[in-house]
Amino acid sequence: MKFSVVITTYNRLNLLKRAIESALNQTIPCEVVVADDCSSDETETYVKSLGKSVVYHRNEVNKGHAATVNAGVEKASGDWIKFLDDDDYLAPNCLEEMVKAISLHPGAVICSCIAAQVDSHGVELSRTPKFGTGLALYIPQADIHYGMLLELVPFGTPVQVACSRNAFLQSGGWDSQLDANCDDIDSWIRIAQFGDAIFLNQCLAYRTVWPGAYNQKFSLFKRLETNILMKEKIYALVDQKHRSYIPQLQNTRNYVTLHWSIVALQQKQIKVFFSMVYPAIFSPVAWWLLLSAVLSRRLNRSNARLQKLVLSDG
Repeated sequence: MKFSVVITTYNRLNLLKRAIESALNQTIPCEVVVADDCSSDETETYVKSLGKSVVYHRNEVNKGHAATVNAGVEKASGDWIKFLDDDDYLAPNCLEEMVKAISLHPGAVICSCIAAQVDSHGVELSRTPKFGTGLALYIPQADIHYGMLLELVPFGTPVQVACSRNAFLQSGGWDSQLDANCDDIDSWIRIAQFGDAIFLNQCLAYRTVWPGAYNQKFSLFKRLETNILMKEKIYALVDQKHRSYIPQLQNTRNYVTLHWSIVALQQKQIKVFFSMVYPAIFSPVAWWLLLSAVLSRRLNRSNARLQKLVLSDG
């Protein structure tokens, strides 16, 4: 099994160096592909100075994040693709642990892991939740979209995810119309039609949370609209065996609306809050779904803290 790490970049050379280093320092051999969206800084000069240790692709014109991911995957030769944005980085054993899990479950086409969220100085702020118990959880294809709909299957952002290159190509790649606004989630939804999933309860990736992140340029209304679109796509793919007990689609839309309304309130965007929240605020099922999601996240965080405490005491 060969892994290719596909790093997308645009005018962030100082951050890109860290991402490349994390890929080159993996504990198992891998191909490193840098897909450059026509940067105007010294990115091209630097990457070419690395010689044959890195495969370099440069767009002739700026095409956006999704198209650059597609170009990088096209250039890659690995059986599996590990996604990596230039402002994020990997733990040294990330690929080794993923290979171990995938080798035990060859029907998998997508693999994710826990990520630490760090600030621009690399200081850890939080971690994404654990999923289930044990070091690895295998999810049959028929259960993936049901889990995604109820947010029980947290694939997460590109730094957390790897996928089969064949499944990626079969799914049609990333959608440029979504460019950096759920283009990754949209891809996971489609890739999951082609096989099983793996989630590793190990922190193997580091995601930088900072104002320069791609998704920060979208308004809350746009993010709400796209999140509802994602839920609608997932809903259509839920396996028939789960259909009798999933929430109605409108209740799911209302739940997503409540979530983003609360985000607006937390950000003190009061006008946005009142513009968003009606009529979803009157949906009891939406409130129940929101409460269930909050309690589930808190339970996962509490379990993670408890496990960390037990390990440190041991």
